[in-house]
This record gives sequence, structure tokens and C-alpha cells, in this order.
Amino acid sequence: MSGNSRPVKGVGLGLRRDLLDQLPTSPDGRIDFFEVAPENWMAMGGRLGEQFKALTERYPFTTHGLSLSIGSPAPLDVEFVKQIKHFLDEHGIRLYSEHLSACSDDGHLYDLMPVPFTESGVRWIAERVRQVQDILERRIALENVSYYAPVTTDSMPVPELDEATFIRSVLEEADCDLLLDVNNAYVNGINHRYDPEAFIRSMPAERIHYMHIAGHYREAEDLLVDTHGADVIDPVWHLLDVAYDHAGVCPTLLERDFNFPPLEDLLNEVAQVRSHQSEVAHVGAQ
Repeated sequence: MSGNSRPVKGVGLGLRRDLLDQLPTSPDGRIDFFEVAPENWMAMGGRLGEQFKALTERYPFTTHGLSLSIGSPAPLDVEFVKQIKHFLDEHGIRLYSEHLSACSDDGHLYDLMPVPFTESGVRWIAERVRQVQDILERRIALENVSYYAPVTTDSMPVPELDEATFIRSVLEEADCDLLLDVNNAYVNGINHRYDPEAFIRSMPAERIHYMHIAGHYREAEDLLVDTHGADVIDPVWHLLDVAYDHAGVCPTLLERDFNFPPLEDLLNEVAQVRSHQSEVAHVGAQ
């Protein structure tokens, strides 16, 4: 896979308002790109809007949406997608990604809900993805999401498809890319008792151009909660190496949404991602 197909290079950090005043005034090589949720910045004005605009002029940016609700049974919000396109064009955003989930029906659910792993679900979501890509005039990436119970009914007591087959089918039929979230693979592997390494290796490597890594909360030995509020743990670092071995060294975004440590500690984790990238690249070159 050519590096030219990847939206950005290196290691990025999720941009949160709490971090704005701590960031370097100019790029210093420690952060290669930033990622934002477009919903949090599209209507931003004043000082924060000016700070954001200044950053987009100095750094490459990607976006990871929260409200597309690609798996919802409700009609696609076309006006919202058009607003996303304007935001991407205005700031020269390199990638628009979203969660392979639903967050709305008659109203917004304020959470990312799992979707039914069915053949009809594949066709429904793929059609919506193609519509989004036509409006945006660019490919999008869908993320494998963490979930805590599969969607079942009385007539379908177990999912029709397993998670990996469902994801592969959506990507193929929609002809879109995969944002591989390594932590989500680990969380789901523990919670649903499957091998996260095998899951990662089952994903289509040619569609993986971008990755996420984050921390989580251990509620119990067999229940993890994807929080983005803690440091990355060793088994997830190992899975990142597995992902690089499978798909190549892709640009990788460190997510942190709360419990922010000092910026230097976050930058140390960013540097740790870079170290894993360098080590895998070095081994591959031998």
C-alpha cells in the first residue's frame, strides 16, 4: 500500500479545548497532526475559533465525527453532511472518519450504540456511506467501535454475522476505508471473549490507512469500558505492533478525552507511539 493513500503521516493527538493553551506555538516535531470532532468546532467563534484556525494553518488535521449515526434507521441528515463538507473544505481537513454505530432515531441518543450484525444492516449502512461519500466528494473511514452487548431480538437471539465479518462486509459493499481502533479491538476481545489479535489480522489491510490508540477502564476482569481517560496499557501496545505488522506503519492518533495529565506526559505517550512505529519499520527493513 502506498504511503500516498494515507491522509497524514506520523503520530497525532486528539485536540481538546483543555489543551489549546498548552500546545507549542509552532510545530516542533513532537506532534505531526491533530484530530477533532467536527461537531465541537464547526460553529466555534471568538478566541477559541481563532486559535483553532491558527492551528489548522500550521498542522495537518483529521476529523472523527460523533453525530453522523451511519447505522441509524432514521433518514440520513443530508444538511448535516453538507455542513461537514464545508468544514472540511474550509480548513483543509485530510480525513473524515466516523463510528460504525448509531446515535439517533427520532432524536439524538447522546451515545454510540451498536448496530445489528446482519446482511440487511450491511446493505443499509453501505448505501448510506456511499451517499455520504458522494456529498463529501471524498472517501470516508469507519471505525470499529467498542460495544457492550450485541443487538438481538426474539427472532434473532444471536447476531446473524460475527463482528469481523460484518465490518468487512460493510467496508467492501460501501467501498470505504477502516479506521482501526486498536484499543476497541482489545476492549471488545475481553468483553466478548475473542482473540483481538486474530480480529485485527482479519481486517482488510488494504483499507486500513489510519489508527487510534487509547486507554480504558477495567470495571472487572471480564468487563472493560472504553473511556479514553487513562494511559495505554502494555497489551494494547502489543496489539499496535500487531496492527502495524498487518497493515504497515499507519498514522496513529492518541486519544485522551478527560483525566488529562500534564502535556509533557501526553507527549511522552505520543513519543511512545513513534517509537513503536520506528521499531516496526526498522524490523521490516531488515
